[in-house]
Amino acid sequence: MSATPEKTPAPVGRTAPDLEPIVPASVRRARLRSVPRWLRRTVGPLLLLALWQVFSATGVLHPDVLASPGTIARAGGDLIADGTLPAAMGVSLQRVAVGLVLGGVVGTALALVSGLSRLGEDLVDATVQMLRTVPWVGLIPLFIIWLGIGEAPKVALIALGVAFHLYLNVYAGIRGVDAQLIEAGESLGLNRWGLIRHVVLPGALPGAMTGLRYSLATAWLALVFGESINADAGIGFLMNQAREFFRTDVIVVCLVVYAFLGLTADVIVRTLERLLLQWRPTFTGQ
Repeated sequence: MSATPEKTPAPVGRTAPDLEPIVPASVRRARLRSVPRWLRRTVGPLLLLALWQVFSATGVLHPDVLASPGTIARAGGDLIADGTLPAAMGVSLQRVAVGLVLGGVVGTALALVSGLSRLGEDLVDATVQMLRTVPWVGLIPLFIIWLGIGEAPKVALIALGVAFHLYLNVYAGIRGVDAQLIEAGESLGLNRWGLIRHVVLPGALPGAMTGLRYSLATAWLALVFGESINADAGIGFLMNQAREFFRTDVIVVCLVVYAFLGLTADVIVRTLERLLLQWRPTFTGQ
Protein backbone atom coordinates (compact mmCIF):
# COMPACT_ATOMS: atom_id res chain seq x y z
CA MET A 1 0.00 0.00 0.00
CA SER A 2 1.25 3.47 -0.86
CA ALA A 3 1.59 5.94 1.92
CA THR A 4 -0.82 8.85 1.98
CA PRO A 5 1.10 12.15 1.54
CA GLU A 6 0.98 14.36 4.54
CA LYS A 7 -0.44 17.86 4.20
CA THR A 8 2.14 20.59 4.61
CA PRO A 9 0.98 23.00 7.29
CA ALA A 10 0.61 26.64 6.28
CA PRO A 11 3.41 28.93 7.49
CA VAL A 12 2.63 30.56 10.78
CA GLY A 13 1.89 34.28 10.59
CA ARG A 14 0.97 34.35 6.88
CA THR A 15 -2.52 35.05 5.60
CA ALA A 16 -4.01 34.05 2.26
CA PRO A 17 -3.78 36.79 -0.40
CA ASP A 18 -6.93 38.78 -1.14
CA LEU A 19 -8.40 37.91 -4.52
CA GLU A 20 -10.00 40.71 -6.52
CA PRO A 21 -13.20 39.79 -8.31
CA ILE A 22 -12.98 39.76 -12.09
CA VAL A 23 -15.43 42.16 -13.69
CA PRO A 24 -16.58 40.98 -17.12
CA ALA A 25 -16.08 43.35 -20.04
CA SER A 26 -19.82 43.41 -20.68
CA VAL A 27 -20.39 44.73 -17.15
CA ARG A 28 -17.77 47.46 -17.66
CA ARG A 29 -19.42 48.50 -20.92
CA ALA A 30 -22.79 48.57 -19.18
CA ARG A 31 -21.37 50.89 -16.52
CA LEU A 32 -20.03 53.23 -19.21
CA ARG A 33 -23.38 53.18 -20.99
CA SER A 34 -25.09 54.14 -17.74
CA VAL A 35 -23.44 57.58 -18.05
CA PRO A 36 -25.67 59.85 -20.16
CA ARG A 37 -24.45 59.98 -23.74
CA TRP A 38 -24.65 63.77 -23.95
CA LEU A 39 -22.30 63.94 -20.95
CA ARG A 40 -19.78 61.60 -22.57
CA ARG A 41 -19.85 63.61 -25.79
CA THR A 42 -19.02 66.84 -23.94
CA VAL A 43 -15.89 65.50 -22.26
CA GLY A 44 -13.61 66.11 -25.25
CA PRO A 45 -14.70 69.70 -25.98
CA LEU A 46 -14.56 70.61 -22.27
CA LEU A 47 -11.03 69.25 -21.94
CA LEU A 48 -9.95 71.19 -25.02
CA LEU A 49 -11.54 74.35 -23.64
CA ALA A 50 -9.80 73.88 -20.27
CA LEU A 51 -6.40 73.42 -21.93
CA TRP A 52 -7.02 76.49 -24.06
CA GLN A 53 -7.81 78.58 -20.99
CA VAL A 54 -4.74 77.29 -19.13
CA PHE A 55 -2.42 78.08 -22.04
CA SER A 56 -3.92 81.56 -22.35
CA ALA A 57 -3.62 82.27 -18.61
CA THR A 58 -0.01 81.09 -18.48
CA GLY A 59 1.02 83.15 -21.50
CA VAL A 60 1.71 80.22 -23.83
CA LEU A 61 -0.96 81.58 -26.16
CA HIS A 62 -0.48 85.31 -26.72
CA PRO A 63 -3.73 87.33 -27.05
CA ASP A 64 -2.60 88.64 -30.44
CA VAL A 65 -2.31 85.07 -31.70
CA LEU A 66 -5.49 83.66 -30.17
CA ALA A 67 -7.74 85.25 -27.58
CA SER A 68 -8.66 83.39 -24.42
CA PRO A 69 -12.05 81.68 -24.05
CA GLY A 70 -13.12 84.32 -21.52
CA THR A 71 -12.31 87.16 -23.91
CA ILE A 72 -14.13 85.38 -26.72
CA ALA A 73 -17.19 84.85 -24.52
CA ARG A 74 -17.28 88.54 -23.63
CA ALA A 75 -16.93 89.52 -27.29
CA GLY A 76 -19.77 87.18 -28.21
CA GLY A 77 -21.94 88.63 -25.47
CA ASP A 78 -21.30 92.16 -26.71
CA LEU A 79 -22.15 91.19 -30.30
CA ILE A 80 -25.38 89.59 -29.16
CA ALA A 81 -26.30 92.50 -26.89
CA ASP A 82 -26.00 95.14 -29.61
CA GLY A 83 -27.82 92.93 -32.17
CA THR A 84 -24.87 92.61 -34.55
CA LEU A 85 -24.51 88.85 -34.34
CA PRO A 86 -28.22 87.93 -34.63
CA ALA A 87 -28.58 90.19 -37.69
CA ALA A 88 -25.51 88.62 -39.32
CA MET A 89 -26.80 85.12 -38.57
CA GLY A 90 -30.14 85.94 -40.16
CA VAL A 91 -28.50 87.15 -43.38
CA SER A 92 -26.21 84.11 -43.60
CA LEU A 93 -29.03 81.68 -42.87
CA GLN A 94 -31.12 83.23 -45.61
CA ARG A 95 -28.31 82.79 -48.13
CA VAL A 96 -27.77 79.16 -47.14
CA ALA A 97 -31.49 78.38 -47.26
CA VAL A 98 -31.98 79.84 -50.75
CA GLY A 99 -28.84 78.17 -52.09
CA LEU A 100 -29.78 74.85 -50.49
CA VAL A 101 -33.26 74.88 -52.03
CA LEU A 102 -32.03 75.84 -55.51
CA GLY A 103 -29.13 73.39 -55.46
CA GLY A 104 -31.28 70.64 -53.99
CA VAL A 105 -33.94 70.98 -56.66
CA VAL A 106 -31.41 71.04 -59.51
CA GLY A 107 -29.23 68.22 -58.15
CA THR A 108 -32.17 65.94 -57.34
CA ALA A 109 -33.87 66.57 -60.69
CA LEU A 110 -30.69 65.78 -62.63
CA ALA A 111 -30.11 62.65 -60.54
CA LEU A 112 -33.64 61.42 -61.24
CA VAL A 113 -33.28 62.01 -64.97
CA SER A 114 -29.89 60.32 -65.08
CA GLY A 115 -30.66 57.51 -62.64
CA LEU A 116 -34.05 56.42 -63.95
CA SER A 117 -33.22 56.46 -67.65
CA ARG A 118 -30.28 55.24 -69.70
CA LEU A 119 -30.93 58.00 -72.22
CA GLY A 120 -30.94 60.55 -69.39
CA GLU A 121 -27.66 59.11 -68.11
CA ASP A 122 -26.08 59.48 -71.55
CA LEU A 123 -27.24 63.08 -71.82
CA VAL A 124 -26.62 64.29 -68.25
CA ASP A 125 -24.08 62.22 -66.36
CA ALA A 126 -20.98 62.93 -68.46
CA THR A 127 -21.58 66.68 -68.32
CA VAL A 128 -22.19 66.70 -64.56
CA GLN A 129 -19.14 64.55 -63.89
CA MET A 130 -17.01 66.89 -65.98
CA LEU A 131 -18.26 70.00 -64.17
CA ARG A 132 -17.87 68.28 -60.80
CA THR A 133 -14.12 68.03 -61.27
CA VAL A 134 -13.83 71.82 -61.67
CA PRO A 135 -13.08 73.50 -58.29
CA TRP A 136 -16.28 75.41 -57.66
CA VAL A 137 -14.40 78.04 -55.63
CA GLY A 138 -12.46 78.85 -58.79
CA LEU A 139 -15.72 79.89 -60.43
CA ILE A 140 -16.05 82.94 -58.19
CA PRO A 141 -14.48 85.35 -60.75
CA LEU A 142 -16.86 84.11 -63.46
CA PHE A 143 -19.84 84.44 -61.12
CA ILE A 144 -18.84 88.02 -60.36
CA ILE A 145 -18.63 88.80 -64.09
CA TRP A 146 -21.90 87.06 -64.89
CA LEU A 147 -23.99 87.93 -61.81
CA GLY A 148 -22.37 91.04 -60.34
CA ILE A 149 -21.34 91.49 -56.72
CA GLY A 150 -24.74 91.31 -55.05
CA GLU A 151 -26.49 88.33 -53.51
CA ALA A 152 -26.68 86.30 -56.74
CA PRO A 153 -23.06 85.04 -56.88
CA LYS A 154 -23.12 84.07 -53.20
CA VAL A 155 -26.32 82.05 -53.60
CA ALA A 156 -25.11 80.53 -56.88
CA LEU A 157 -21.88 79.34 -55.26
CA ILE A 158 -23.81 77.64 -52.46
CA ALA A 159 -26.29 76.10 -54.89
CA LEU A 160 -23.50 74.73 -57.07
CA GLY A 161 -21.78 72.95 -54.19
CA VAL A 162 -25.08 71.53 -52.94
CA ALA A 163 -26.20 70.30 -56.36
CA PHE A 164 -23.13 68.16 -57.01
CA HIS A 165 -23.30 66.34 -53.68
CA LEU A 166 -27.01 65.61 -53.99
CA TYR A 167 -26.64 64.49 -57.60
CA LEU A 168 -23.90 61.98 -56.80
CA ASN A 169 -25.63 60.45 -53.79
CA VAL A 170 -29.15 60.34 -55.21
CA TYR A 171 -27.86 58.88 -58.48
CA ALA A 172 -25.84 56.25 -56.60
CA GLY A 173 -28.86 55.46 -54.42
CA ILE A 174 -31.10 54.90 -57.44
CA ARG A 175 -28.59 52.70 -59.23
CA GLY A 176 -27.89 50.82 -56.00
CA VAL A 177 -31.44 49.47 -55.66
CA ASP A 178 -31.43 45.66 -55.72
CA ALA A 179 -32.52 44.34 -59.12
CA GLN A 180 -34.40 41.50 -57.41
CA LEU A 181 -36.67 44.09 -55.78
CA ILE A 182 -37.46 45.47 -59.22
CA GLU A 183 -38.28 41.97 -60.47
CA ALA A 184 -40.47 41.35 -57.42
CA GLY A 185 -42.36 44.58 -58.07
CA GLU A 186 -42.90 43.67 -61.70
CA SER A 187 -44.20 40.24 -60.71
CA LEU A 188 -46.71 41.97 -58.45
CA GLY A 189 -48.02 43.98 -61.39
CA LEU A 190 -46.44 47.37 -60.68
CA ASN A 191 -46.08 49.62 -63.68
CA ARG A 192 -43.09 51.92 -64.25
CA TRP A 193 -44.46 54.70 -62.05
CA GLY A 194 -45.39 52.17 -59.35
CA LEU A 195 -41.86 50.75 -59.37
CA ILE A 196 -40.38 54.23 -59.08
CA ARG A 197 -42.70 55.24 -56.28
CA HIS A 198 -42.75 52.08 -54.18
CA VAL A 199 -39.35 50.51 -54.90
CA VAL A 200 -36.77 52.84 -56.43
CA LEU A 201 -37.35 56.04 -54.47
CA PRO A 202 -37.57 54.35 -51.03
CA GLY A 203 -34.43 52.38 -51.88
CA ALA A 204 -32.62 55.57 -52.88
CA LEU A 205 -33.70 57.48 -49.78
CA PRO A 206 -30.68 56.48 -47.60
CA GLY A 207 -28.32 57.81 -50.26
CA ALA A 208 -30.36 60.98 -50.59
CA MET A 209 -30.16 61.63 -46.84
CA THR A 210 -26.41 61.08 -46.89
CA GLY A 211 -26.16 63.51 -49.79
CA LEU A 212 -28.20 66.05 -47.86
CA ARG A 213 -25.78 65.90 -44.94
CA TYR A 214 -22.81 66.40 -47.24
CA SER A 215 -24.65 69.19 -49.02
CA LEU A 216 -25.26 71.07 -45.78
CA ALA A 217 -21.57 70.87 -44.89
CA THR A 218 -20.66 72.13 -48.36
CA ALA A 219 -23.24 74.91 -48.10
CA TRP A 220 -21.58 76.36 -44.98
CA LEU A 221 -18.17 76.06 -46.62
CA ALA A 222 -19.41 77.81 -49.75
CA LEU A 223 -20.97 80.50 -47.58
CA VAL A 224 -17.57 81.39 -46.13
CA PHE A 225 -16.16 81.90 -49.63
CA GLY A 226 -19.31 83.54 -50.92
CA GLU A 227 -19.43 86.14 -48.16
CA SER A 228 -15.93 87.24 -49.13
CA ILE A 229 -17.40 88.65 -52.37
CA ASN A 230 -17.96 92.27 -51.40
CA ALA A 231 -20.37 91.33 -48.60
CA ASP A 232 -21.84 94.11 -46.49
CA ALA A 233 -23.69 91.83 -44.06
CA GLY A 234 -23.46 88.33 -42.70
CA ILE A 235 -21.08 86.31 -40.55
CA GLY A 236 -18.37 86.43 -43.21
CA PHE A 237 -18.60 90.22 -43.26
CA LEU A 238 -18.01 90.28 -39.50
CA MET A 239 -14.96 88.06 -39.95
CA ASN A 240 -13.52 90.30 -42.65
CA GLN A 241 -14.01 93.35 -40.45
CA ALA A 242 -12.38 91.61 -37.49
CA ARG A 243 -9.43 90.59 -39.64
CA GLU A 244 -8.76 94.22 -40.54
CA PHE A 245 -8.50 95.12 -36.83
CA PHE A 246 -6.76 91.90 -35.69
CA ARG A 247 -9.76 90.97 -33.52
CA THR A 248 -9.09 87.27 -33.04
CA ASP A 249 -11.87 87.11 -30.45
CA VAL A 250 -14.51 88.19 -32.98
CA ILE A 251 -13.08 85.84 -35.61
CA VAL A 252 -13.35 82.89 -33.23
CA VAL A 253 -16.90 83.92 -32.30
CA CYS A 254 -17.86 83.81 -35.99
CA LEU A 255 -16.18 80.41 -36.39
CA VAL A 256 -18.07 79.08 -33.37
CA VAL A 257 -21.32 80.36 -34.89
CA TYR A 258 -20.52 78.61 -38.17
CA ALA A 259 -19.82 75.39 -36.27
CA PHE A 260 -22.98 75.72 -34.18
CA LEU A 261 -25.20 76.33 -37.21
CA GLY A 262 -23.62 73.46 -39.09
CA LEU A 263 -24.01 71.11 -36.12
CA THR A 264 -27.64 72.15 -35.65
CA ALA A 265 -28.40 71.49 -39.32
CA ASP A 266 -26.71 68.09 -39.11
CA VAL A 267 -28.73 67.15 -36.01
CA ILE A 268 -31.94 68.09 -37.82
CA VAL A 269 -31.03 65.95 -40.83
CA ARG A 270 -30.04 62.98 -38.65
CA THR A 271 -33.34 63.22 -36.79
CA LEU A 272 -35.19 63.34 -40.11
CA GLU A 273 -33.16 60.35 -41.27
CA ARG A 274 -34.17 58.31 -38.22
CA LEU A 275 -37.83 59.15 -38.83
CA LEU A 276 -37.83 58.37 -42.54
CA LEU A 277 -35.63 55.26 -42.36
CA GLN A 278 -37.26 53.42 -39.48
CA TRP A 279 -37.76 50.44 -41.78
CA ARG A 280 -33.99 49.97 -42.16
CA PRO A 281 -32.31 48.52 -39.03
CA THR A 282 -28.68 49.62 -38.75
CA PHE A 283 -25.74 48.97 -36.46
CA THR A 284 -25.50 51.63 -33.76
CA GLY A 285 -22.32 50.56 -31.95
CA GLN A 286 -21.67 48.60 -28.79
